[in-house]
Amino acid sequence: MLQKAARPGENIVSLMADMGHRARQAARPLAIAPAERKNEALLAMADAIEARQAAILEANAVDMAKAEEAKLQPSFLDRLKLTPARIAAMADGIRAISELKDPVGETIAEWDRPNGLHIERVRTPLGVIGVIYESRPNVTADAGALCLKAGNAVILRGGSDSVNSSRAIHACLADGLKAAGLPEDAIQLVQSTDRAAVGEMLKGLGGAIDVIIPRGGRSLVERVQNEARVPVFAHLEGICHLYVDKSADLAMAVSIAVNAKMRRTGICGAAETLLVDRAVAGTHLVPILKALAEAECEIRADEEARALFPAALPATEADWHTEYLEAIISAKLVDGVGGAIAHIERYSSHHTDAIVAEDMAAVERFFNEIDSAILLHNASTQFADGGEFGMGAEIGIATGKMHARGPVGVEQLTSFKYRVRGSGQIRP
Repeated sequence: MLQKAARPGENIVSLMADMGHRARQAARPLAIAPAERKNEALLAMADAIEARQAAILEANAVDMAKAEEAKLQPSFLDRLKLTPARIAAMADGIRAISELKDPVGETIAEWDRPNGLHIERVRTPLGVIGVIYESRPNVTADAGALCLKAGNAVILRGGSDSVNSSRAIHACLADGLKAAGLPEDAIQLVQSTDRAAVGEMLKGLGGAIDVIIPRGGRSLVERVQNEARVPVFAHLEGICHLYVDKSADLAMAVSIAVNAKMRRTGICGAAETLLVDRAVAGTHLVPILKALAEAECEIRADEEARALFPAALPATEADWHTEYLEAIISAKLVDGVGGAIAHIERYSSHHTDAIVAEDMAAVERFFNEIDSAILLHNASTQFADGGEFGMGAEIGIATGKMHARGPVGVEQLTSFKYRVRGSGQIRP
């Protein structure tokens, strides 16, 4: 049974409690569902999304109109907007998830003890996952599909600004579950835009929710971390750095810098700070900043960099802490890889950081000393994405250190249990 939207005056507490109960009921059969059945549902979901493209675009147009009327930031509008190409990518992402190996039941490790006991560590679903996200309606499809593949039931709570788009996408997911004979309550969408629904999810819905995954800005993530009474996979802001070493190939550095910042400025993997080795300030800094400026990127730089590129605006202390999510980048000269590491460790959100260099000693030091979820060498920070990692899709990039870190895909949405096989052993 699909959940209903809360009517004015309806008790959101009872509504959410009911959703939690139904999710827990759905989780048990889903945990033992064969891979073929889950894949059948996923393929039906992808087909439904493509078949209902017009309806999804119509719903998204309503959300976009309201967002534009509210004069929301361009970066927010970019994340909210759906196009035929983005809808096709959504369907393709679900199909890619269906092709992934089913993690449930996989033996991670096994060994024998001297007393003859055989021990196995085996992947199991987490149970019921709560996903709270802002603006990106595609997360509805990604999160629903990933949780299903990993054998989990999920309760989705998207942002109020994307409610119509999310509803249209969720209807396709429900059709897929139904077509495969799986419980429709396995993927539920909170229809109410009442913020109290988030508070109820953070309380755990009476023990129904096993883990919360927030995906959004700092204010959302901090609220979840501060109020949640269940474990959280934190997806904090992406203050991503690109360091250009003195050994970097200039043409490569220019190409990577422009792509890392400008390919899509509103995603968490977009570069926000450019660090250039002071040793190549005279050869590398200006060409890189000029290319960024020609791509219509606003540049904010420290005094030393502005002396070489006067068109840049002065950078303030706040700039080094800022996730712009738009065509703005901060730039600074540093003393080699050591200076870059010191700056990144001070200001990084531990999401994604990259180095452009030919000196492998510098690369290894960068990789060894930077404590971020994703580190890249000679590649754009925009590759910080589960799909690009071959995971099919992701729910988010976890920046914490417990359980899941980096792209959260199907394997990260599982736990494990131990299976011990004996032949009558007793403990002395």
